[in-house]
Amino acid sequence: MASSSERIPNMRLEMEDFAFEERVTMYMLRQDKQREVRKKFLLHRLIFIARISPELADKRDLGGYYEQLYQDLQRYYQGDGVTGLLLLYPSYILHIVESSNDVLFSVLRDLGHMQRQGHSALILEPRILVISHDIPNRLFQQWSYKVLSVPARRLAAAEQTESHEKLVSESLTMLMKLGVEMLKTPKRSKNSADSVLDKEPELIVPQDNIEQLLKNEALLTPLQYLDTYDCPINVVMDSGHVFGSSNPTTV
Repeated sequence: MASSSERIPNMRLEMEDFAFEERVTMYMLRQDKQREVRKKFLLHRLIFIARISPELADKRDLGGYYEQLYQDLQRYYQGDGVTGLLLLYPSYILHIVESSNDVLFSVLRDLGHMQRQGHSALILEPRILVISHDIPNRLFQQWSYKVLSVPARRLAAAEQTESHEKLVSESLTMLMKLGVEMLKTPKRSKNSADSVLDKEPELIVPQDNIEQLLKNEALLTPLQYLDTYDCPINVVMDSGHVFGSSNPTTV
């Protein structure tokens, strides 16, 4: 007859018996792939319009202002490159900026500061055409500005009756086409904006379109956008209200 020591297995287990070999699963691979894809989508685009201050003698000063601003922001937010295009019309600007969320909100806060300055600011009455989040690719290889000498074309009566939504859509379509054309230029070409706009001036959003869009109160100003963004969502959990009564009750 076998002894009890032979029948009962040895229950003393060493710590090594609980050690698991780390294995790479399909789930882990999918997570890693999603992280890589997500990194590529941390790119946003801001397009805004504004009126140039009549006191600004040289429009190139405005280009220099934004050039310095982006240099400062890229030093602060290292690795967040800024690309885009600033079009300086005789009376207005149209500005496209591509970068990280932090950089774009710094630009919006700078615009909000200009709004508070009133008529002493470099630009007046700014409005946001669109903010696009998590865009897959840049339309511009670098940031640059271009001073335009386009004449102030007057809109025909039919054009003046066009809805603001249609004006926004048409303007954005022209800008997307402009970006596609600029991507075809040699990388790091300093005169890419000049060459494309001189070759295809029909891609320039008419100045009168910008004038009409600035009158559209449905387009948010930077301060309105920031107020909405910064506004806390206050949910009071320690009190209640009896519907149909003007007297609040404490829970």
